[in-house]
Amino acid sequence: MRQGQTPLVAVVRLRKRNEWVLPKGKLDDGETPRAAAEREVVEETGHDVAVHEFLGTLVYESRGGSKVVHYWRMEARGGAVHELMRDVKAVDWLPLADAVDRLSRDYERAFLENVGPIALSAAAHAATIRRARAKQPEKRRTRRPDVTAPPAATPAPAPSLPDQPSPEVAQHDDVTVVIDAAADTSVDQAVEEAQPAGPPSFALEIEPVAVDTVESRTRRQPRSFIQKLRDWLRRDT
Repeated sequence: MRQGQTPLVAVVRLRKRNEWVLPKGKLDDGETPRAAAEREVVEETGHDVAVHEFLGTLVYESRGGSKVVHYWRMEARGGAVHELMRDVKAVDWLPLADAVDRLSRDYERAFLENVGPIALSAAAHAATIRRARAKQPEKRRTRRPDVTAPPAATPAPAPSLPDQPSPEVAQHDDVTVVIDAAADTSVDQAVEEAQPAGPPSFALEIEPVAVDTVESRTRRQPRSFIQKLRDWLRRDT
């Protein structure tokens, strides 16, 4: 088969019987059917070819008995580059319908009528793929920019709060009592009221004021609950 606006099929004219037939021949010793088919087409058409899909097998009777012929779709490359073998008188490249009509043997005409459309379809598909590949631009290797994570932000130091009188928190079991500095309560009464009379069920909270800075807290020495409460109440009386 030769590519063009209309794909063409090769038929050869045998010198001995003056018949138009499809290219074919006998296997040499140790030769595979595919290799023999390619060699015979080169010898009978004069064209170098590329072998493609297997098309089918033709079996027919002759005077020497049954003959089996395997066919592949082949594509001719350029013009003729070899002389025709002596058994071939001429070669002609024809559209499929004309090639079918040109053949001298009925069984070859029937075979080409069936496999010819398959070969044309495969050739058109291969040509489409070649054109698509030819249009594709070459892929350029692009270097991806280095992406470096920005340095972690350093948290700003927390603003220090001005020194303010702060309430002392008395801890006893699960009760937390915050006593307001403005409450009119004596030290002894506050201590007595701070002691839980029974199992606690709530937390008494009276107007909590601003908390001391961390620095001012760390300067104090640990004191007992009673000492802390008494010192604080006395400081504001």
